[in-house]
Amino acid sequence: MPRKTVRLTMAQALVRYLCNQFTEIDGERVPLFAGVFGIFGHGNVTCLSEALEQVQDQLPTWRGQNEQSMALAAIGFAKAKRRRQLMVAATSIGPGALNMVTAAGVAMANRLPVLLLAGDTFANRLPDPVLQQVEHFGDPTITANDAFKSVVRYWDRIVVPEQLIQSLPQAIATMLDPADCGPAFIGLAQDTQELAYDYPEVFFAPQLWKIPRPRPDREAVIAAADLLKSAKKPLIISGGGVRYSLAEDVLADFAAKRGIPVVETIAGKGALTHNHPVHAGPIGIVGSTSANALAKEADVILAIGTRLQDFTTGSWTAFAEDSRFISINAARFDAIKHQSLAVVGDAQETIGELDLALGEYCADADLMKRAKALFAEWNSLLDEHQSPTNELVPSYAQVVGVLNRAAGPDDTLVAAAGGTPGEVTKGWRVKSPNTFDCEFGFSCMGYEIAAGWGCAMAQEGPGGTGGTPIVMLGDGTYMMMNSDIYSAALTGHRMVVVVCDNGGYAVINRLQQAKGVPGFNNLLADCRIRNRDNPLHVDFVKHAEAMGARARKAESLTDLDGAVKEALAHDGVTVISIVSDAWKWVPGDADWDVGVPEISNFETVRAARAAQEKIRAAQRRGV
Repeated sequence: MPRKTVRLTMAQALVRYLCNQFTEIDGERVPLFAGVFGIFGHGNVTCLSEALEQVQDQLPTWRGQNEQSMALAAIGFAKAKRRRQLMVAATSIGPGALNMVTAAGVAMANRLPVLLLAGDTFANRLPDPVLQQVEHFGDPTITANDAFKSVVRYWDRIVVPEQLIQSLPQAIATMLDPADCGPAFIGLAQDTQELAYDYPEVFFAPQLWKIPRPRPDREAVIAAADLLKSAKKPLIISGGGVRYSLAEDVLADFAAKRGIPVVETIAGKGALTHNHPVHAGPIGIVGSTSANALAKEADVILAIGTRLQDFTTGSWTAFAEDSRFISINAARFDAIKHQSLAVVGDAQETIGELDLALGEYCADADLMKRAKALFAEWNSLLDEHQSPTNELVPSYAQVVGVLNRAAGPDDTLVAAAGGTPGEVTKGWRVKSPNTFDCEFGFSCMGYEIAAGWGCAMAQEGPGGTGGTPIVMLGDGTYMMMNSDIYSAALTGHRMVVVVCDNGGYAVINRLQQAKGVPGFNNLLADCRIRNRDNPLHVDFVKHAEAMGARARKAESLTDLDGAVKEALAHDGVTVISIVSDAWKWVPGDADWDVGVPEISNFETVRAARAAQEKIRAAQRRGV
């Protein structure tokens, strides 16, 4: 008997398929796609929007203000849901699509799922060149959407309606694969969106997706156990993969049972609470003195769910030359880095199997005692930097301290590029698991407010904390992308945005001058302006109020404390600005390899070059 079919346009079929995909969060069956962030243009408004309008109660569409920021909001949502539930970002062709390329890079670098749908040019080419079409004289198949190929895990272009039947399941499987997780892109030729096709009804049957948990090779687990048993001073590095595997409790129990301290990457921060007995602080360039000291002393490092980015490894200067790595990772690509003993598998499953293989092994009790002592010293250093002083202009560390103390246990800190990542990674003391989101895989300025909006959506549903996103960013980042203050105010979501006004791009100015280059084009005080004696400053309060937020300027740390507590009790969006010091930072004790001119007229640059050569001499050469 021939299969039953249903006649739909390609756009209608796409939307119906998305509506029939489901997942489980905390045992509850929920839609896999929680909604769509959309900006409509001529490449999607007549067909895709027609299909979305009919299912708006089932698959809600949220109006974005900027294509990049709405895709960033989708990424923030996925991160808050720990990759269990996804959002779609849909745009027209041309500039709208290209605006999403940056967000795709964020998702790619951070291994986060988001489905990107963009209109495309005409498959039949009859009206070419169409509005917003870029033309490649030697290859008419290339469109603006080819720009996504370097920053997505899955890429396809639908030029005939039936291609959806093969493409959509592959896109979803890619986004949910722990080893291959990342963004998926599908270009929708605008004339193909309108075409009707007799789709098999079975294609639209409800499907429940579950995140696979690949188990490791037994011999690899045994080898890892043997190496770990030989360790005198082992150390665990907990990465973002621990959080996405929901392996926090398993890791905590394993570390406590085996007496091994746990340090965390930026993405891994929040798997354990700050005061957990095995926690010894964040590691690396924006890490703690405690974690970095333990890393230098460690002979065997058990890296779990981390891609070992340079900010984690101090550009591979943070460890002893003869130390050995065991890497547990769902992705083979990450597991084999730096000749690690690779154990490819899900973090939760692999930790459990490694635990069984270790038998009675336990690290020397003095190791955990030393970790606790080092961590106590680190906490004292934080207290010193975060305590109020008589200075009129507070430091970032002091602002972080006020926000951290005012935040409830379920409130989530959201941050990204600039000076904020270093200060919050070091100074934010996590009160409840999975309440920390610092995007630093791609270090994308503009992520913060958009991700706060997405996080606010995620916290309302299954698996959410129910808390409030607290977005912390600098004035430079605020100026780069702030329109989702209006988005959140428009949609009625709650978040608190704290803007540290330090007069420009302060942390990059810090790096510039640390490497011997005079301050140039970063702070407002040293950029090219006609009235240097009176640079124009933005009134962030008035600007935020114009977008529908409640806003106020905090005049002191005490004032900031009251403003944050008041904002957390408010249902809408609150923006708080506070003038912050551009020169005071919590010091780090790890190295970072950046380019410094080999020759220069500046003596300060030549000195910085000599110091950089010493850093490179201390690097592990890929082994």
